[in-house]
Amino acid sequence: MAERKPIESWLTDMDGVLMHEGVPVPGADAFIKRLRDSGKPFLVLTNNSIYTPRDLHARLNRIGLDVPWESIWTSALATAQFLDEQRPGGTAHVIGEAGLTTALHDIGYVLTDHDPDYVVLGETRTYSFEALTKAIRLIDAGARFIATNPDETGPSPQGPLPATGSVAALITKATGVDPYFVGKPNPLMMRHGLNAIGAHSETSAMIGDRMDTDVLAGLEAGMETFLVLTGLTRPEEIERHPFRPSRVVDSIADLIDLV
Repeated sequence: MAERKPIESWLTDMDGVLMHEGVPVPGADAFIKRLRDSGKPFLVLTNNSIYTPRDLHARLNRIGLDVPWESIWTSALATAQFLDEQRPGGTAHVIGEAGLTTALHDIGYVLTDHDPDYVVLGETRTYSFEALTKAIRLIDAGARFIATNPDETGPSPQGPLPATGSVAALITKATGVDPYFVGKPNPLMMRHGLNAIGAHSETSAMIGDRMDTDVLAGLEAGMETFLVLTGLTRPEEIERHPFRPSRVVDSIADLIDLV
């Protein structure tokens, strides 16, 4: 097996890697500082489409993680870029929050519930029966179905919350139409991110806490992959998967010296 080239750029997941339930993971601040001091291109990724990069910058800053908003890549941004490439200047009916609606506005999309090109499903804390009914009827009428990410649950201090993947399954059951998921583990999100920072997969690494999204997306995009054990994946779960990360470490603190 050929040796990989030195790592020149980094992509890292946010929840479970840099922070856990709103608290920074020990060593995350030092890792981000090392990245910024090194001048190497990097991106912080999240499948959560609720917040804009500026929102996330402020939230991270409040817990001591200084990540420029330009270095944050969300599934909402990836979805907007995908739609802009597929159908520029199109229309969409959106179920989601400001992170998604802002990203679509920024590419010139018109948000409407009158014969839209797409129904776009993202994360929200206020899924309503009325909104889901509207989405189902629009898809039945011919709108294409897009979802920002396939995550079935999201974390909260009180326990798991239903996320985009679960709600998408409900809509699919009602319509018989499967969505196209843009976020991780779709390698499209990773490739768009790499292009955004001018990086190449052969010299890039992905850090994540989930085998089924972070590691799989990095692997399929051709990157070196690091699994940290500060999030959802437990050590005994790794061998259940038919693929492996390049390396497993306790936390992001163990990767500081690699930057």
